[in-house]
Amino acid sequence: MRPHTELQKEAIRLRKKGLSYSEIQHHVKVAKSSLSLWLKDVKLKPEHRERLYTKKIQFLNLGSRSQKERREREVNEIISLAEQDISIPLDNDVYRLMGAALYWAEGSKTGLCQITNSDPHVIAFMVRWIRDMFNINAEVLKAHLNIYPQQEDDQIKFFWSDLTGIPMSRFGKSFIKPLNKGYKKNNLYYGTIKITIPKSVDIKHRIFGWVKAAMKDKTSAKVSLVQRKWLSLEQINRPIPVNLLKINRP
Repeated sequence: MRPHTELQKEAIRLRKKGLSYSEIQHHVKVAKSSLSLWLKDVKLKPEHRERLYTKKIQFLNLGSRSQKERREREVNEIISLAEQDISIPLDNDVYRLMGAALYWAEGSKTGLCQITNSDPHVIAFMVRWIRDMFNINAEVLKAHLNIYPQQEDDQIKFFWSDLTGIPMSRFGKSFIKPLNKGYKKNNLYYGTIKITIPKSVDIKHRIFGWVKAAMKDKTSAKVSLVQRKWLSLEQINRPIPVNLLKINRP
């Protein structure tokens, strides 16, 4: 049997050629767990990743005939491969901009700095991001819930408090959504939470500044050019309010 280091070198060589773990095992007789340890830092070329992705999808299609299950497996495989594109831990600039982008999408645009979401992962990320970026601990944040009548208000508050570290005393009165024919019975198990940073108008503007800086790098020139071209859209004659028309009548 070849020495361990020789097997490892051979496995790395084959992986760089784009072979899958199963294909490598035909040449290197070791457990897949060993291959996983040896090859975790080997980066595949885009064409190799594409081949392995196609191969895995074809294999999955040989299994269950359920279209839903096949698609679910495909999505999981896409996500799994995409996760390998991200270097963990995130560097500071990536971390800063990821939180800023999430706030741009989910946060308030006027008033205080507030973010509303139902996804525990998003909320947990943002609470930690707020602490890391602005040195604001969860104990000073405020929270409000949107829940359905059939949900237990106190239990859901305990859930979010446990997840975020926001004390129960910092939760305001929950908004109970009225029952109607269109409400979702099986989603939003934890309701929707709105987190507010007190005295945070300037913080909100800082976040918008980060987003603006990131977008400026790729879009600023194009946006300015198109806006100048369509400047006439900003020149709108606003209608006179009805009450003023009545006042000005002879």
